[in-house]
Amino acid sequence: MTPSFEQDCPGGPPPLGDRPLVLVAAVALVDPDGRVLIAQRPEGKSMAGLWEFPGGKVDAGETPEQALVRELHEELGIETATSCLAPIAFASHGYETFHLLMPVFACRKWAGAPQPREGQALKWVRPAELARYPMPPADVPLVGLLRDLL
Repeated sequence: MTPSFEQDCPGGPPPLGDRPLVLVAAVALVDPDGRVLIAQRPEGKSMAGLWEFPGGKVDAGETPEQALVRELHEELGIETATSCLAPIAFASHGYETFHLLMPVFACRKWAGAPQPREGQALKWVRPAELARYPMPPADVPLVGLLRDLL
């Protein structure tokens, strides 16, 4: 007897139920040396101390690319264009109070030097070293993908 696909692919996120679907965009900023910028969530925020890829919530009326251009300016003081953002992956993760859907982009062109404008620590990391940094659950599956892609 052949096992059913439910046995082969157990788990997965629970149905949304009353939880809202939250759209967040993230970016792997890649410098000329092939390193990726990660930011540490500051004290006072949920998941403080964990490392993540820059980005943020997509506001009403924005595309994920437009949200990233805005967030990169607000969070890091750098400028880029939507045409400099290449989609590479997405994450879908069910947290207790919401479900996160996160398109992820790569960006190799921007103006300015990233500066921590919201109290976060910043670090340039080689893709092979990303797994050493504790990350929110939604970001963890992206580590291997970035390591292999970059």
